[in-house]
Amino acid sequence: MNLELEVLGSVADIPATQWEALRRDDYPFLRHDFLLGLEQADCTTAAAGWEPAHLRLKDKDRTLAILPAWLKTHSYGEYVFDWAWADAWRRMGLEYYPKLLTAIPFTPATGPRLLYAEDLDPAFLWATFREQMPALAHSLGVSSWHVLFPRAEDARSLAAAGMHTRHQVQFHWFNRGYESFDDFLDTFSSRKRKSLRRERRRVSEQGLTLTMRNGTELSEDDWTVFHRFYQMTFAKRSGHGGYLTREFFLEVAANMGEQVLMALAEEDGVPVAGALYFCDGETLYGRYWGCIREYDCLHFETCYYQGIDYCIRHGLKRFDPGAQGEHKIQRGFEPTTTLSCHWIASPELDAAVGNFTQQEQAHVEEYRKDAMSLLPFKEAQGD
Repeated sequence: MNLELEVLGSVADIPATQWEALRRDDYPFLRHDFLLGLEQADCTTAAAGWEPAHLRLKDKDRTLAILPAWLKTHSYGEYVFDWAWADAWRRMGLEYYPKLLTAIPFTPATGPRLLYAEDLDPAFLWATFREQMPALAHSLGVSSWHVLFPRAEDARSLAAAGMHTRHQVQFHWFNRGYESFDDFLDTFSSRKRKSLRRERRRVSEQGLTLTMRNGTELSEDDWTVFHRFYQMTFAKRSGHGGYLTREFFLEVAANMGEQVLMALAEEDGVPVAGALYFCDGETLYGRYWGCIREYDCLHFETCYYQGIDYCIRHGLKRFDPGAQGEHKIQRGFEPTTTLSCHWIASPELDAAVGNFTQQEQAHVEEYRKDAMSLLPFKEAQGD
């Protein structure tokens, strides 16, 4: 092969037909229209600290693989926290930013990170990108390369190529062949089962009704009100209006058809809260939530129970509701290891990061095992 690596400044530089032909499954966040839409809605731009730098690997005129990537000038919107690394670089008189990031912007959802031709071995491609990284880092002026939330098999390929693996814990729900929500609840201990039913009952007692609609059933008004919910949530948490613009919701998410879902809560016919989900053939991904005011237990119903019920009714295997949130454990979400992979241009600092990730893994695994004991299931509590 006569391999050549190109850096592209936009998803638009790759025709949608070529991009989609290299996708190996229906993971929603690698869709050409999704990633291009983030650019066009001004969410992933140089001004936002997310400058597109997508990598295309070619053999003469044939595109072998595409690796979506961004030049980052900060660590916001990533959900793998490396602020301490950036501070260590600063104290040594070095620049941590820009760094090269392979991830889904603002989306801590495990999935594929590489698009490639069907006849190629992804392990070979990952090794090739890793081999090219020293020269690429020098030309781009980056300190490091980070691959966030890859699938386990891709993380193994990157580790074999010499990258360091970090472990984190999220809380995911798994469908054990449940026939209904009550069937799922029957696996709980008696006390936990009663508590969850009380939460669901409390929502209806407040006069709230909920519906789950896919993108083909949502109106422009639905998207407009949801953007308002989203902004209000970020304003309360972070003091700003969020990473995603109104244009993203109205022009990108709204056009993702059955791969986008919205749970809307209404009071007297007026929307008062909502949660946004994405899905593929196996997994439901919970992403954003917001409300105009607080209601008892509505967050749990809208963000968790509606999602679980949807998975059961549609036969989805897994529900990934997003990062953090130990309160998910008592509602049946299991502590699950997620991964990220890291390469540092400086050999000395690369060795230090490697030592850190090895020590961190042991602590994370201990935490995951401890968290497993808090699950509400009968077998976890001896009921």
